[in-house]
Amino acid sequence: MKQHVLIIGGGIVGCMTAMELVNRGYQVTVVERNQIAAQTSGESSWAGAGIVFPLLPWMYRDEVNQLALAGARLYPQICEQLNRETGIDPELTQSGMLIKPPYDLALAKQWCEKNQFDYQQLGDDLLLPSVVQVRNPRLLQSLKQWLLLHQVKLLEHTQLAPIQEGSALNTWKTTTGETLRADIFIVTSGAWSFELLKETAANIQIKPMRGQILLYQLPAQTLSHIVYQDGFYMLQRRDGFLLAGSTLEDVGFDTSVTETAKQEMQSKAEALMPALKHATLHKHWSGLRPGAPENIPTISQHPTINNLYLNTGHFRYGVTMAPASAKILADLL
Repeated sequence: MKQHVLIIGGGIVGCMTAMELVNRGYQVTVVERNQIAAQTSGESSWAGAGIVFPLLPWMYRDEVNQLALAGARLYPQICEQLNRETGIDPELTQSGMLIKPPYDLALAKQWCEKNQFDYQQLGDDLLLPSVVQVRNPRLLQSLKQWLLLHQVKLLEHTQLAPIQEGSALNTWKTTTGETLRADIFIVTSGAWSFELLKETAANIQIKPMRGQILLYQLPAQTLSHIVYQDGFYMLQRRDGFLLAGSTLEDVGFDTSVTETAKQEMQSKAEALMPALKHATLHKHWSGLRPGAPENIPTISQHPTINNLYLNTGHFRYGVTMAPASAKILADLL
């Protein structure tokens, strides 16, 4: 009989983990507190920009870059499979990333050469032509459809209660008193992971970090590359929608948006692309990233609960790291 795995969290990390486990022969159920692939306030999986690269990798520890770049290498195959099997295109696009000053050009070039990563110096700017983006909402929609096609049970609008310390889990109760059973449990619930595990011995340092983003509508192919400058980025989707962001705010589980952040992001966006001064602002939203020290996620077995595993705390790079994280977690099982 197949082992039954219950995955808590239906974001991109949770869905990628489910996909990997299905491919390895497990029976999988995904539990999601909201609705998978819905544009729900607070969920970082759909709210983010989908840049499949660790922004300034020369500023990160090797562990972050290794996991992020391993995930990036898996995306073309995964997106091709999802598009072919579901008919929903995640819109993986090689747009390249243009990095503008201020940044350490010598350190950046040194990293690129050491890691055999293609770059072009354009005056004071640095172009990384192989960087890709994926459209988060469409990626989630295609993952959800793929899971349904492969008989994965999705329990949406189902919130779990925090668990207690113990040697093994047989059941996990919901906040409405229902009992869910499985052989193995995996927490992939991002910013909400700490709340579920705080009464156990799991020493995870994860907290929500709000990011606000603006959305403009422009003619397609107005912006040829992802543009990054001093913690701020802009990128354009195939249909012309242009994202500009984002903030990084330690405000707890507050998913509201602020006028101050909106004005600051508008100023930065217009400085990079003056044409935006005359463009209509289509939308302004926020998402909660699972903040973790030095952007390093927790991918491990729980220290005391034998059949509980963690795949969480990916901070800014959940999308980028998700495929490689899923493989590491599946190898642990």
